Amino acid sequence: MKDPESLEFSRACPQCRRRVPITVTTCRCGRRLAEAGEPSPPVETVAVPGQARTAGPSALTIAAVALAASVVTYYWPRQRTDVPAMPAAPSSVQSAGNVPAPDVDPPGTPQPEAGTDATPPSAAEPPAADTERALPALEDVISRAMPAVVRVEVNGASGSGFFVTPDTVLTNVHVVTSHTLVTIRRQDGTTIPARVDATAPDLDIAILRIANADPAQATLPMASGSRARAGQEVIALGTPLGLQNTVTRGIVSAVRLLGAVTLVQTDAAINPGNSGGPLLSRTGDVIGITTMGVQSAQGLSFAVAIDHAKALIDGRRPPGAIGTPLSSLNEALTGRPPATEAETRRDQGARVFEQAIGQLARRADALDERWRDFQRSCYAGRVAGRFDREWFALWDPRAMEGVVAPACRPAFADLRRVAEEIHAGVLAAGEAARRADVYPGGQRDTLRRHRLDYAGWDR
Repeated sequence: MKDPESLEFSRACPQCRRRVPITVTTCRCGRRLAEAGEPSPPVETVAVPGQARTAGPSALTIAAVALAASVVTYYWPRQRTDVPAMPAAPSSVQSAGNVPAPDVDPPGTPQPEAGTDATPPSAAEPPAADTERALPALEDVISRAMPAVVRVEVNGASGSGFFVTPDTVLTNVHVVTSHTLVTIRRQDGTTIPARVDATAPDLDIAILRIANADPAQATLPMASGSRARAGQEVIALGTPLGLQNTVTRGIVSAVRLLGAVTLVQTDAAINPGNSGGPLLSRTGDVIGITTMGVQSAQGLSFAVAIDHAKALIDGRRPPGAIGTPLSSLNEALTGRPPATEAETRRDQGARVFEQAIGQLARRADALDERWRDFQRSCYAGRVAGRFDREWFALWDPRAMEGVVAPACRPAFADLRRVAEEIHAGVLAAGEAARRADVYPGGQRDTLRRHRLDYAGWDR
């Protein structure tokens, strides 16, 4: 009886290598085997002790296969020049943007669903580190800067300035004009004298010195105006129209070179009285000294770059500067010749006179009401003559023809005291305007507009 495990009665499954009887057409691994009469798939023979091995491939076949493998190995890389070589991966996961995808995925690689991103989350580029310095809150910047900003007062006129050291204040030349001594008014209302130490009319910059400096005085750091960029946020501080510690905000519109002077153009609101104040960057550093705002055009203001002030403090001046930025800009914007120093002083004096008379007129309006009440209840008789305001009759002895009731004499005395204060204020404003060479006709027009023009003011 023949052995059923012999090669005559069994064969090897090409898939699992298990030997099965020759009459079986399907192996237990599920592989279908050739039936009788069909060509049999290649069978790997297994040596059985005592039996001869099945003849393997011939030497010629082996040589042909080796030759074909060497040809493929030699020519394959040279025909794939369109595919870059994959760099060696430093770790098990690389960025999807750095590794080229292979033409054929290896067996068993899961494929992404349609419409989804094939890059796994772990392979995404890490976000760049944020190296920008966080900006302080705007309120903090302003609160730190305010104690360093002051009002510069000169003979009834005023402008702005700011401390850069405990004994040094910067302002504009057209604020101090030709004076050598000015008054500095701090944020808390205290005043100190200051000496005009140096002026540069070609830059419109004046340096003031404090004799007994306070070491604890707040100061402002100086940066650079020439390196400012269009669109950069800026803050203007000063005392416009006498309103101390006022803040406006805007952006840098442009950085312009006017001769040898660098100007920072901004749309921050600049009004009379802002001159000499600081123009701050968003971090609180000074980049310019406010010099002018064009009243006929909204959002058009200029500051002299702080770089010039730093050079002036060090004893250096820019070469070739002619005229002031203020006069040169006025000429460029209006087409008129630059104003002389006397004209500039006169214009500023007229503005100060207008402001002072406006404030007195508001007090006069309130006194009109008190005068009418006084006439109804305390005065018997009539007021002779015609006056813009009837209480002007207090300075005309012939006008008061009536009698004041004895019980109303204290009220009448108080009314007269207020009228005298208005009287004194008008005279003081007129004297300041006279020193500033404001024309008498201009003064008279201002008084008439506010109903304070009275020939008896000098009595």
